[in-house]
Amino acid sequence: MSQPRPGTRDRRAMLLEAVRDGSGGIAELAEEFGVSESTIRRDLASLAGAGHVVRTYGGALDTERSPREKDREHAAAKEAIAREAAALVQDGEVVLLDAGTTTGRLARHLAHREGLTVVTNGVTAIRELAGFTGIDLVVLGGRLRHPGEAILGESVLAQLRHISPDRVFLGADGVVAGRGLCCPSLEESVAKHAMLHAGAEAYVLADHSKLDQAPFSYWAPLDREYRLITDEPRVDVTFPQFAESVIVAGAPEIVGGAAHHE
Repeated sequence: MSQPRPGTRDRRAMLLEAVRDGSGGIAELAEEFGVSESTIRRDLASLAGAGHVVRTYGGALDTERSPREKDREHAAAKEAIAREAAALVQDGEVVLLDAGTTTGRLARHLAHREGLTVVTNGVTAIRELAGFTGIDLVVLGGRLRHPGEAILGESVLAQLRHISPDRVFLGADGVVAGRGLCCPSLEESVAKHAMLHAGAEAYVLADHSKLDQAPFSYWAPLDREYRLITDEPRVDVTFPQFAESVIVAGAPEIVGGAAHHE
């Protein structure tokens, strides 16, 4: 005897759990729950209306994952990217770190350095650096946004006008060449754009899952020179639009614009 299908409310609760576990494609979810794709679309629209998920092209993303949960996704890639970024930082520099899990890992790699000034609006980076006296930690003040733990607001923008860091490291929920960094809110997109233009050199830290992805509706244009640091070893082939500005984490040499593994 077959099991009865769950009711709409129960199915949507189970659907939310599936999205949180990483299943976000409509076709995949329809097969998993034994319903039509149009039913899944209606369920996702209902969950999005309640603020539990964000609709994407072909699926949905959970909006309620904690930074710790996000940090576990593609952890090895994020660690490699953070190490690559940390190797670029020279003693005595002023560094601006965006909020995010990969920039938080970068902060961890900088924590034992001496003579650095680190400016950040990220709670994760603040936690990583707060106990280290060799780091001059400058916290941008404003309103704390959950669940990403970014400090945002007009006060952050005002403070950014008074600093000129040597390097800026930006996180990304998605990055699209010619469009910029995809952001979950207008406020965050404005802050990222201000950070991008604050420093002498700018870098975007994005693992392979973020490349050419646009999960949200807000953008910080990449309208200045920058370098993309990623773990995608064939980024110049898979995403040729990034090839002229790429550093591949862990790659031993640079060929053309992109770094390659032998």
